[in-house]
Formats: sequence, C-alpha cells, structure tokens
Amino acid sequence: MPLLDWINKEHAKTSVREVPFHLLNEVATYGAAADNLLIQGDNLLALKALIPFYAGRVKCIFIDPPYNTQSAFEHYDDKLEHSAWLSMIYPRLVLLRDLLSEDGSIWVSIDDNEAHYLKVLMDEIFGRRNFVTSFIWKKSYGGGAKSKHFVGLHEYLICYTKQIDLFPEMWLPPDPDAVKKYYKYSDENYLVRGPYRLQPLATTSMDDRPNLKYPVIHPDGREIWPEKQWQWSRERVIQAQLNNEILITEKAGKFTVSYKQYLRDQEGKERHRKPQSIIEGHYTQHGTFESTELFGLANKFSFPKPEGLVNTILEACTNVQDIVLDSFLGSGTTAAVAHKMNRRWIGIELGDHARSHCIPRLEKVIAGEAGGISGAVNWTGGGGFRFCTLGAAVFHSQGELNPAVDFATLAAYIWHLETGTPAPASFTNPLLGIHNGVAYYLLYKDILGALRSAEGNLLTAAVLDWLKSLATHDGACVIYGDLTRLGATRLAAERIVFKQLPYDVTGR
Repeated sequence: MPLLDWINKEHAKTSVREVPFHLLNEVATYGAAADNLLIQGDNLLALKALIPFYAGRVKCIFIDPPYNTQSAFEHYDDKLEHSAWLSMIYPRLVLLRDLLSEDGSIWVSIDDNEAHYLKVLMDEIFGRRNFVTSFIWKKSYGGGAKSKHFVGLHEYLICYTKQIDLFPEMWLPPDPDAVKKYYKYSDENYLVRGPYRLQPLATTSMDDRPNLKYPVIHPDGREIWPEKQWQWSRERVIQAQLNNEILITEKAGKFTVSYKQYLRDQEGKERHRKPQSIIEGHYTQHGTFESTELFGLANKFSFPKPEGLVNTILEACTNVQDIVLDSFLGSGTTAAVAHKMNRRWIGIELGDHARSHCIPRLEKVIAGEAGGISGAVNWTGGGGFRFCTLGAAVFHSQGELNPAVDFATLAAYIWHLETGTPAPASFTNPLLGIHNGVAYYLLYKDILGALRSAEGNLLTAAVLDWLKSLATHDGACVIYGDLTRLGATRLAAERIVFKQLPYDVTGR
C-alpha cells in the first residue's frame, strides 16, 4: 500500500505516545445532568484525556478541521504549511481511531487542498479496506462571480469505518420533497401505509431468468406477457394482486403493469433510502443564515456547516443514544444537531468561542431553539451538558503521580492500560473488574479505609483477605498499590502480580 511521507512524519507518529494524559476539570453544568460533554482546550490533549473513558465507544466522528487554504479564517489559524498540517492531523486521527467503536465511522470535511493527501493518510491509519467513500458535498447553489478559472461548488466528506465487516448498512429517511412529488396516490391502506407511487413491474435487466417470464392475468382473464421479464416471481405477483397492489392500464392496445410502492411497509415503518455519494440541499448559505440568527450579524461564525448536512450524516450512521464526537467543534453545530437528534455528544474546541458561541448556542438548544433542523426532528428542548476545561497532567514530568488525581480517574486510566477497553461507568471499590480471567485491583487514596496504614496503601495479608471477599475469583490478579508486605513466594502462590504506584503505571 502506498504511504505518504513528509518532513517530520516520524515525529508526528511518535508524538501520540508522548502526549500526556490530562485531567478534565468540570467548570459548570447546563440544563439537566447529562453525559454530553463540551471541552475547551487543545484537542490533542483532550482526545488523549478521553481515551480511558471512551475508547471504542464513539459511534460517529465528524470533524471539520482547518483546510490549509492560506485564507484568513476569523476563528482558526488556517495558514499551515502542507507538512505542518499533516503533522497536526496525523496524531489526532490516531486518537480518534482509538475512540471509535468497531462498527463506527469517521467523516472528515475537507477541500481539494488536502483531500487527496488526507485520503492516503487515512488509508494508513484506518486501513485502506475500511474506506467507505468520498462523499461530494455540493456546498453552494450559485455565485462565484469573482472566481478566476471556475466556480467551486463542492467539498468532500471522506468517510472511513473502524471495521468494514462490522459497519452496518446506511439508510436515510424519505426525502420530503420526493414524497410530495412522487407519492401522489392513496387507497384503503393509507392510514397504515401512507400514500403510494406506481413503479413498473417489467424490467430491462440484462439477467436472463426464465422463472420471471410468465403471464400476469388481467382481471378479465387475458394474459399479459413482459417484453423481457418481470421483477417479481409469479407467486409474489399473485399475492400482490390479491392485496390490490397491482395496477394494469391499457393504452392503444398495449398493457402497462405497475405495482404500488407505499411510503411505509405493512407495519407502518417508513421506506428508507440509501445515502447518495453526492449530498445536495444543505448549503454554506444555510449555515451562515443559521449562525446569523443565533449570534447576530456582528458575531456570526465564519463558514459554519449547516445543521442539515450534519443531520444527514447522523441519520445515516447513528441511532438514538449513540455517542457522536467532534474535536473541531467551531460554533457547536455538531453538538447542537446531535442534541436535537437525541444522540449523546462530545465536543472539543480550543478557542474562546467555546464560551462565546458553543455554550450560548447549546443553552438555546436546551431551551427549545427553533432554527436549523428543529422543525424537521420536532425538537422542543431538554437535556443538558457538562462544560470542562483541561486540567493538570496525570503524571508530572519526572513520573510522579499528580496528587490531584482522584481514585476514579486513576482507576479508569489503569483499567484502559491493562485491558484496552473503556472504563465502566464508575469505580466504587478496589476491585476494578475482571477481564479475560484476570482481576484488577487498585489501592489508592482512601479506598482501603481503616486498612490503610500510615505508610500508605500497602498490600498486607489483611488487605488481601478483604480483597478476596469482594468477589469470587480463583484466577490471576494484578494489584496496584504503594508497597507490598507479601513476599515473592506468597505472591506467586496467590497468582498475584503486584505493581507499584506510580512507577509501574508510567512505565507501561
């Protein structure tokens, strides 16, 4: 597989391991307590901070990074040289891959300046076989009078999945405009199945299938043969005729056989459609209008994505309560759309507009803001989010543990390092869990209660007896603590691997 090379690529690759884990400081909660998370800070550090808690849990990632266009964007430094841009995006994509669920997908909005380099880069990080497609987004419906050579009407949404074999089929709800235009008829099934349109039963398919060559019987008994063949089997057509779902018309002695394609199936579920590789109907002009309505003309955001575009993406690849992540949140469009669609979300934004744009916008969403996709998804308000900033590093430069780290945070960090899986919802006792037959324990802070000695969290015979009482487990154990008073023979007999804090954590 071809690989992309550039100045400082090796540093970009190794920098992922060197990024320190940081604490997240909760600043405020808005609306009802919720899992939704808005983080202000460097997205590289913030992504690393999320790894112990969200690795493998994010269903959809949508990012709109700087395009490296040499243009003067108001809210981003979008003047990065080519190699610097690649070095910026590489470690972030690696961390985003680690956060993505096995059946999840990542969508990167980009233009021609970096799109083709980005494609090769994502082949390397996500695997070429996990490439879904490069969606073409028609971003504008006109203009371009100042363009020198041509009118640029499109950008790209490069889409990859974590595991293509696990990635489910993508579907979109019916296009409202298409419904109005094509579904023009109704019958006795309208209340359950809605309106219908007529589709030809005959096909011009190149496949030659003898079982699809048979006569359809007219109500007066005449036989109607296809010019080539029918789409359906004889049995299916007979059943459809009994259900009044076949319509036969005659004009100038020629018969046309049509079937009724209802908007909804027999259970009342709407007929869905496959996403197309060209996305139209959601334009930059819409995003600018939405931004102006939200923030006023003086504070509108530069070139925001329209809510309808993000809605199309999330409709195609997520379900209710799935986690959506945007690490270049901008003015908060992805978070706002995910919130209105009842998805959980994580948004990361470095700039001051995390406070000046994202928080006010999301407060309006909670209050029932009626713009954007609100009408289409019947949004009336509710929910909430937590606003966090990046705190200190979990480990100081010399490897010592930051005393500000609480038990739950260190437990999540250790659990992820040991198992490669995200932390459970919470940790309430020294037994972090059992994974692949190994039990993991953490002795830290005041978790031992009265068993904690003046020397710290020591593994003693009494402590070991208590740990055994927490769960029935006869297999191997890994125990983290300050020191152990048990000798090597006892540890081996008990099948215990003792790891000393903080050395055996930072050394991994």
